[in-house]
Amino acid sequence: MDIMGALLTAEGRDDPYPLYDEALRLGPAASAGDDFALVSGYELANRILRDPAFGVWDHRLRAKTWGAELMARPSVRSMERSILYSNAPDHARMRTLISSVFTPRRVSALEPMIEAAVATLLDRLADEGADGAVVDFMDRFAYQLPVSVICDLLGIPEGDRETFRRLATQLAAVLDFFDNVEGLDPADAAWLELEPYFRTLIAERRKRPAEDLTSALIAACDADDARLDEAELLGNLTLLLIAGFETTANLFGNGVQLLFQHPEAADDLRLGTARYAGFAEEVLRYDSPVQLTTRVALSDGLMVGDVAVSAGTEVAILIGAAHRDPRRYEEPSRFDPRRLDVNPLSFGAGAHYCVGSVLARTEAALGFPRLLERFPAMAAAGEPTRNDRLVLRGYSQLPVTVV
Repeated sequence: MDIMGALLTAEGRDDPYPLYDEALRLGPAASAGDDFALVSGYELANRILRDPAFGVWDHRLRAKTWGAELMARPSVRSMERSILYSNAPDHARMRTLISSVFTPRRVSALEPMIEAAVATLLDRLADEGADGAVVDFMDRFAYQLPVSVICDLLGIPEGDRETFRRLATQLAAVLDFFDNVEGLDPADAAWLELEPYFRTLIAERRKRPAEDLTSALIAACDADDARLDEAELLGNLTLLLIAGFETTANLFGNGVQLLFQHPEAADDLRLGTARYAGFAEEVLRYDSPVQLTTRVALSDGLMVGDVAVSAGTEVAILIGAAHRDPRRYEEPSRFDPRRLDVNPLSFGAGAHYCVGSVLARTEAALGFPRLLERFPAMAAAGEPTRNDRLVLRGYSQLPVTVV
């Protein structure tokens, strides 16, 4: 509990890795009382994420344990019927449906659009960074690219995308740990603005379907054998918006900052002695955009490593610690894009493995090479600003020069 408490401080959120080392010294798992367990070991984290005996905090479980004030929060309700917060059998039903329309083929079809978006954003960076002017990489590229992609996928008009970025950033706070409900005020305000927008979009697509993911999900919702109700449709559209850009933006920001800290890695990528795919996977491992997730024991008599847990026990899985587990990775504190057998847990594992992982990796595969090719002299231009979150780790500002 001391480790968890320290992780929730500003200092712990800024640099959680010394605390992860302490957790790893306790062993793969540790008990923190009758209703809480901590997992830091890689193999155990991977196993718990795949074990159907451990579920997520779905709306039924939360209604039993969370206070009425928290449950009434608009932001808490925003995604409560999505696959992120659903257990069997609802989760399998919804995931099968979403996977049937959010396919690798659909992602592959987006590649020309992603390439065009990358080119446009790089041109803008070149213009705004001419003569050595400082530009914010997060604002002008890292956030812009995934917002453009997910909004195109969902069928969000281009004129609304900047607003969506602001609202999605605010709403993403509901995915983090918070120690008081007042901290959710901005997220609540964002959802009260997003909800009517989504409802209007749904109504428009029902009248005039388009070739987008929103229309495909509505068609599945309205089919005779409907496997998605209206609340689930709304919750999953919201989840796709948030998950579709926040983690990818952090992957780009964390990756660029690591290149500044390890210029030899940038040289290896340009020379071809390191692969861009390996670089992205090492970024996901070394400074993961997702640092922590939770599970809950669904029955008595379960074990978390050597820790016996009862039904309702919360299991905090420190993904960031698991990625630094010396039992899994040699010299885990060393950043090495040429590292082999990297299997980060940033997108989860098992039934809740992220449906958007292929899209995020596609954006990285198309974005990073062109970024380094276009701006070989790109450099840090001041101290970056962390986003002050524990779960979704990234930067809110990353000043750079590109010439």
